[in-house]
Amino acid sequence: MEYLVAGVFVCVGLRSIYSYKRRPRALGAREMSLPFGVPYWSVIAVGLFEIAAALALVMPIGAWPQTTLVRLAALALALLMVAAGFYHLRRHESAAPTVALFLLTMFVIVGRW
Repeated sequence: MEYLVAGVFVCVGLRSIYSYKRRPRALGAREMSLPFGVPYWSVIAVGLFEIAAALALVMPIGAWPQTTLVRLAALALALLMVAAGFYHLRRHESAAPTVALFLLTMFVIVGRW
């Protein structure tokens, strides 16, 4: 199950990072930002965080035992999905994908208990 969650979050993180380069920017325009004042650099930071946490789900290295590292990485991703869910609800968008990802990460946490 960890591999499925890690694969999804790597894909989501890569999409966040590479979607920045594909957004059109007008000549002479200021730094573009998402609605509610979220700059693109923060989207890239969240994408990098998602990739790092996804890799921590499946990498067998670290100072802590593997089960602890997996639980902490899944907890970090779950908290990120809670924040993303509130962000999407605030923009009056569907939060169903973030809820599904939250439930997947919670399943990983409970499964590793």
